Amino acid sequence: MDAIRINLEDYVHSGEGANGESFNHRTDASVMMKLYNTGKVQQPLDEMLLAQKVYKLGIPTPEPGEYVTDGVRYGIRFRRIEGKVSYSRATADHPEKVAQYAAEFAQMCLDLHKVHVDTTQFENVKDRYCRLLEENPFFTKGEKDAIGQFISDCPESDTAIHGDLQFSNAIFAGDKRYFIDLGDFCYGYPLFDVGMVYLCCCISDAAFIEEVFHMPKPLAVKFWEEFAPVYFGADRPLKDIESGIRPYAGLKTLIVERDTKCPMPEMRACLKGII
Repeated sequence: MDAIRINLEDYVHSGEGANGESFNHRTDASVMMKLYNTGKVQQPLDEMLLAQKVYKLGIPTPEPGEYVTDGVRYGIRFRRIEGKVSYSRATADHPEKVAQYAAEFAQMCLDLHKVHVDTTQFENVKDRYCRLLEENPFFTKGEKDAIGQFISDCPESDTAIHGDLQFSNAIFAGDKRYFIDLGDFCYGYPLFDVGMVYLCCCISDAAFIEEVFHMPKPLAVKFWEEFAPVYFGADRPLKDIESGIRPYAGLKTLIVERDTKCPMPEMRACLKGII
């Protein structure tokens, strides 16, 4: 698919992340664009095609538009959600509303994890993690065998998985709520998703949480503590919930070590009992 050529002067820079930058159109308030870092050509095309399939499922996410390029970088145009704010930013700005925001985000996750998908159209989360495990250079063969067995033993499911379920990847504008950054969307057992929520709020170190989510760690932990009973049920003790979710948070080590190219001992600690 050929990319549509755009003039970057028609856009205003609005933010940036690990994979690229976002822009809003100067004169058309309904258009925003994500340009990926230099050298990433296939990734934005793949993510655009995936975003289109996810949108057709009825999952609340900004409507994807065209595959574009400024002549150097490639990206995707989306329908812009005006006045949007992420749940992480809202919590950071209004910590007194942490219970409300955590409950809303938890309900979004529950609704997402009720969506059944055509498994021929998306990747199985277990296959993804097995591939990441095979490619990881930091675990020993014995550790890989143990982790691989854990993944294999996880329940099967055909339900939607966001793939990067951070509370910064859910936004709202008024009474409308949306998931964003669904480039890792797949299907499978929901705890693979919820493990990321626990990792971001409770396992990540304070400096990372402050830099990425703009809040002190105790507030992030409070978000999780308010999220958990809404998602899992108020009758389940938090200690039991965390015991069950820790291995799934630990599996995110495979993604982080791939990206950082170094072992992450604080995350590996969540795999205790498996390896």
